[in-house]
Amino acid sequence: MKTKTVLAAAALAFFGCTAAAQAADYNWVVKVGIGDVEPKSHNGVLAGANSSVSNDVQPIITGEWMFMPNWGVEVLASTPWKHDIYLNGAKSGSTKQLPPTVSVQYHFNSAGQVSPFVGVGLNWTMFWNERIAIPGAKLSIGDSLGAALHAGIDFRLSDNWLLAVDARWINISSTVKLNGSKIGTVDVDPMVYGLTVGYRF
Repeated sequence: MKTKTVLAAAALAFFGCTAAAQAADYNWVVKVGIGDVEPKSHNGVLAGANSSVSNDVQPIITGEWMFMPNWGVEVLASTPWKHDIYLNGAKSGSTKQLPPTVSVQYHFNSAGQVSPFVGVGLNWTMFWNERIAIPGAKLSIGDSLGAALHAGIDFRLSDNWLLAVDARWINISSTVKLNGSKIGTVDVDPMVYGLTVGYRF
């Protein structure tokens, strides 16, 4: 976990320093709304059983620093997402997770009424509060560090306000242990769909 923390911090510092070196003027865009996390089907084999992970919807917030007219660095945050874990179709446990994600983004037609954007970045997902339906057993899911892709459209409502729809793909792959012994790897790899209202200043 310590190694992943260092890697994530280094990535944040790299993106920040790159932006600062190029910045002559900048704007901030803050967006608040809801995000729907939809893990892919067939999330791996755990202890010989096929696993799947449920969807969840939670409030999200993003902050983006526009260090050039069309380029920005965005950070995604949210309230914790909760997922049920199914083994061979039967609910067998649950977990909570937070997926902070940093992306570098390019905005097409950034000064227009409709502005599509694309981005690529780094995600660090942290799992906790793992539970399993086996009395006395302890489930643990390791943190994940992986790539993230992002695309969406901003619809300008006024000089400062905007409405945005977006979709992200996040690479989340974590080692799963039961009572300290590895029982497999869960590949969540979700799509995250967002609907937000933003303010630019």
